[in-house]
Amino acid sequence: MGKGGPCCFRRTSGRRRLKKTAESSSRPAASSPPQDEVNRNRGDDVSAIASAGAGGGAAVAASGGGKGKKKAGGGRMWLWTRFDRAGRSELLECEKSAIVRRVSIPARDLRILGPVFSHSSNILAREKAMVVNLEFIKAIVTAEEVLILDPVRPEVLPFVDQLRQQLPHKSAFRTQECGPVGDPEMNVSAGRHWLPVPEAAEGLQCELPFEFQVLEIALEVVCTFLDSSVAELERDAYPIIDELARNVSTKNLEHVRTLKSSLTRLLARVQKVRDEIEHLLDDNEDMAQLYLTRKWMQTQQPESLLGVGGSNIVNSTGPPLRRISSTRSGSLVTSNYLDDNDVEDLEMLLEAYFMQLDGTRNKILSVREYIDDTEDYVNIQLDNQRNELIQLQLTLTIASFAIAIETLIAGLFGMNIPCPLYNVNGIFGFFVGGTSAGCILIFFLILGYARWKKLLGS
Repeated sequence: MGKGGPCCFRRTSGRRRLKKTAESSSRPAASSPPQDEVNRNRGDDVSAIASAGAGGGAAVAASGGGKGKKKAGGGRMWLWTRFDRAGRSELLECEKSAIVRRVSIPARDLRILGPVFSHSSNILAREKAMVVNLEFIKAIVTAEEVLILDPVRPEVLPFVDQLRQQLPHKSAFRTQECGPVGDPEMNVSAGRHWLPVPEAAEGLQCELPFEFQVLEIALEVVCTFLDSSVAELERDAYPIIDELARNVSTKNLEHVRTLKSSLTRLLARVQKVRDEIEHLLDDNEDMAQLYLTRKWMQTQQPESLLGVGGSNIVNSTGPPLRRISSTRSGSLVTSNYLDDNDVEDLEMLLEAYFMQLDGTRNKILSVREYIDDTEDYVNIQLDNQRNELIQLQLTLTIASFAIAIETLIAGLFGMNIPCPLYNVNGIFGFFVGGTSAGCILIFFLILGYARWKKLLGS
């Protein structure tokens, strides 16, 4: 190309950008704020978000809540609360891609946490994380932390409060039972992590792993919420049903219809959580995949064994460590805590909440049965009234037939046809009386036949 071609134009624009960059770098540093000030402002923003969430979160929920805000680049921002093993929490605001990289899960798993599946229930096991979507609780749990989506919603605040209260207590209990981290008798170093030796592993068996502690709190909050909803609906249901049994009206029927719709929706929500737990209980492999701490320890154990072997060769005069290859230490690998086939702890946990959800479901079904019984009673009442109307109609039909016979006789004599009875004096009264008596006799005969055939009640 010549000098006037597009290549020369791009080179000139590149020089201009270089000049602008040089000019901007040569400007005094006072024009840009110091890095400490930026970090301080950023910390103030996070504190403002935290204070807004602690105050109720109504403003955040009104501005979008779980939908998140959009950056200038077009990515949607998600608001999360992070809890670590010690119960320390912090607010995070990041994109979906950052969460996927952080917890190593497929991007499609985050769709379950979106608004489309707002009332679905799923517990998904992944290689390094567990995706929990139970009603309003949407969280991602790993072996070391838990990320809660949209923590400022009113329904999610009890779950956040329970984590803030229970996790520090359980962490302190674990430290008290298993000893300090720096004790060489109780721990083996593996890089930045500390792995328990058999005595510590036996201490860890006395409580659930971190991911199951979070799952237990989530199930407890959801079951409590569903149970309280059922109790409130049950408290309002019985007066409405009793009122319908006393007075069958359009207003009472509308109240019962609304009540049945609410019961159906609540039963569907309880059934979803119950079916998800039942699905996990039926498959031991799925339950084994939920042991994130066990998988994390299994991946870290070979590194710890290599580290212990190298330390014994280099420093033979150091403090004696317990041999990992001993009989007692070998039980660490085959213990319940590291056995891949052992799911007893999770099974007991899920069975407890399965029974609680089953009891909640039975309460809803009992209310529905009470409504069905009341509807059957109302239908029986309506059928009884309908039968009484039919009997009254049959009685009036018999009476009309008897009167029609007398009307026929009167019509026949009303015609101007010559008849010898017209010349008999005083026969009118006797004739009318006899005809009326005959019609009444016919009425009672037909009525008695209907009662004999049980067409009329006694």
